[in-house]
Amino acid sequence: MKPRMDNISALAPAAYKAMHQVEKFLHESGVPDTTLHLIKLRASQINGCGLCVDMHSYDAKQAGETDERLWSVAAWREAPYYTDEERAALALTEAATRIADNPGGVPDDVWEQAADHYDEETLAALIMGIAQINAWNTINVTIRQTAGAYRRAAAASA
Repeated sequence: MKPRMDNISALAPAAYKAMHQVEKFLHESGVPDTTLHLIKLRASQINGCGLCVDMHSYDAKQAGETDERLWSVAAWREAPYYTDEERAALALTEAATRIADNPGGVPDDVWEQAADHYDEETLAALIMGIAQINAWNTINVTIRQTAGAYRRAAAASA
């Protein structure tokens, strides 16, 4: 597969700068980096974003994530590797990412479970993280950014 655009970040630099500021906010928020990796990976799987699945699996592995947790995140409900907090974040991620599939939006039980595990400030950051990865997925799926491009760029700059 060939990307539809070579360098969207150069064509929309102010927008990319703003999105990177959101990423900076997320990593400084109260949401654990391990949880951010998991929600980014799960939303990217749902959205079929090969670049982001590859990127977030790679980044999570570089940060010390285990193979079992990476391989099983698509089946997190049946896997024993996740904390209750991570399960709440993954449920919220799925509900918010598949919002069009539920006429009522995010179900109350999913919201309440997340609210039981995160204070309002951290929950707000989690919601921003879910929205952010869905935006990245939309960009990369639309322009057909290919899986592996992130790792190739990282290797080239090293």
